[in-house]
Amino acid sequence: MTWPDEAVADGTATTPAHPSRIALFEAIRADRTGPVATRLLRLARADTPFVRREALDLLHSMARQRPWPEAVNAAVACLSDPDEEVRHRAACLFGHCGQPGLVLAALGEVADPVVRTILAKALGPTSAHLTDDPLASVRFLAHLETLRAAPPTRWRSLDAALLSDVREAAHHLRDIGRIWGQVLYGLRREHATYALVARLLAAPATRDIGADLAREACHDWRAAPMRLLPLLARHRGQRLTPALHKALATASISEAAMRTHGALLSEVPCTPSTRARRIPSTTTAYDSASAAALLAAKPVGTVRLARASEIFEVLLDDGPLTFRQAAQLYNLTFRRPGRSQAECAPLWLRHAGPSALPRLLALMTPHLADYAVGEYYLTGLARMGGHARQALPAVTALIDRRTRIPVNDSTRDAEMRLDESLLTAALSTRRAILADAVPSPPAPPSAASQSVGPHP
Repeated sequence: MTWPDEAVADGTATTPAHPSRIALFEAIRADRTGPVATRLLRLARADTPFVRREALDLLHSMARQRPWPEAVNAAVACLSDPDEEVRHRAACLFGHCGQPGLVLAALGEVADPVVRTILAKALGPTSAHLTDDPLASVRFLAHLETLRAAPPTRWRSLDAALLSDVREAAHHLRDIGRIWGQVLYGLRREHATYALVARLLAAPATRDIGADLAREACHDWRAAPMRLLPLLARHRGQRLTPALHKALATASISEAAMRTHGALLSEVPCTPSTRARRIPSTTTAYDSASAAALLAAKPVGTVRLARASEIFEVLLDDGPLTFRQAAQLYNLTFRRPGRSQAECAPLWLRHAGPSALPRLLALMTPHLADYAVGEYYLTGLARMGGHARQALPAVTALIDRRTRIPVNDSTRDAEMRLDESLLTAALSTRRAILADAVPSPPAPPSAASQSVGPHP
């Protein structure tokens, strides 16, 4: 039984999806007292610091899936390890997986300030009573936890306590601006966040913390880039730290901020972020004959069709749809949410007439804030023009949000880009609807449209 030692020593055990890692996890899940688990616990005491670090990472991953007291005990034994990284990883494991009472007791006994900070952070709300701790980073975390649940009448005093400790706390607490921003966002203290960023940026000793908080604010609040980009760019005559560079790049994702303040970045050695948008294609590639032939080869019940809007647009331009084509358009429009539905809804309105409008809008408006397909639905409403006026409240609600739309992407910047793209699409849609104040009536329903599907 030497393969676990080899997998940990060469790093393959901590490589995602590597067969060695999969085999290790499967063996330990099957038997927490078996030979593989026993070997991994022993590796936390190996002679080589790298092996101890890797072993603790693996123990942490498995102890978070299911309680494992032996892994916690192995971490406790490493809290005073001579290797700094081993101590920190052991503190993470013990802090997140150990009993809160034991973690509190250990916090009072260990000397390493970073280990004490990691333990306090892992305690979460339990750390709120540590406001008199001798270590600034522990006090900061305690005040932050207190602020999280405090009434507004206590906010000012807690803000002052956090500000008094932030400079010293930053020596031992990573991502201090980010975690501070998360608490302020949870309390919906948008304008307090902007004021705090301005104060932190003004002092060289806390400027990087202010930049990190500004970046967090841009990820959380739509108005943040407009408010904070000028404050960040004010330091353009100085050497940009990595924190300031990242904050400026994040703020530049906002199209509104760049339109208003983009000139401020001309003297800053910072590359503004690209703002790629997923714009539906409008290139026509079909004539009526090729479109009809393509549909003839598709089943009537199809619910997905690439470039469906182009195909049916060509056919509608050429004349009424056949009964079969109308049935296909009906299924694409009403059977399944997604891009095809969003693109085909305006065409069904054109085909079936105004009686279909309430049903179409009821299908479309719930998906406007969907980061995967929302832009397609907004584009569909824009194509409907004045007919979609009843959807204006839903479009306006999307525009008027103070906070970012919750999305799930690879990075916070990428998630912000998705929200910015939806905002831009919503603004364009509202303009298109309002510009078409007196729409010309759509063509009357054809015989085929009146025979296909249930109409309201």
